[in-house]
Amino acid sequence: MHALPTLETARLQLRAYSEAEIPELVPLIGAREIAANTLRIPHPYTEQHARDFLAQIRTDVEFRFAVILRESGRLCGGVGLRPAAQHQHAELGYWIGVPYWGNGYATEATRELLRYGFENLGFHRIFASHFKNNVASGRILKKLGMRYEGCQREHLCKWDQFIDLELYGLLRQEWEHSE
Repeated sequence: MHALPTLETARLQLRAYSEAEIPELVPLIGAREIAANTLRIPHPYTEQHARDFLAQIRTDVEFRFAVILRESGRLCGGVGLRPAAQHQHAELGYWIGVPYWGNGYATEATRELLRYGFENLGFHRIFASHFKNNVASGRILKKLGMRYEGCQREHLCKWDQFIDLELYGLLRQEWEHSE
């Protein structure tokens, strides 16, 4: 377990989740559109799921941040890094609530998380994937400067359907040269 810093961007604050956010978290993350594009988010999503999630992130080694709109203080999504220390890499994950889609929040939050991962956590590589039909997520990863690394055909099963997984990665030296 580790204490998360608070990270700031022009419009967002990335910080530890709080129990007080459960009433906002459940309807945002509970939207079918969110679950349909993520592997680990169940649907329907209940208050108990939220409580279990908050209990888990207090004890795991992942870096999971709530994405907060600085102007209103409202929760709009979440971002995280799942490290594999022995390989000096981490998997990037993110979600933004449906009412906040199309505002660039995912790109802004994940760009700051890449910076934190490379500069503060010292990762050599950060990678991400998206379901093939989630083209918006692919656009985000490209905006971050991540390179397309291939497709894992029918790699996952979600709701009794096999899903292709599109893979992207970024090395620290590539990130440094893009800054």
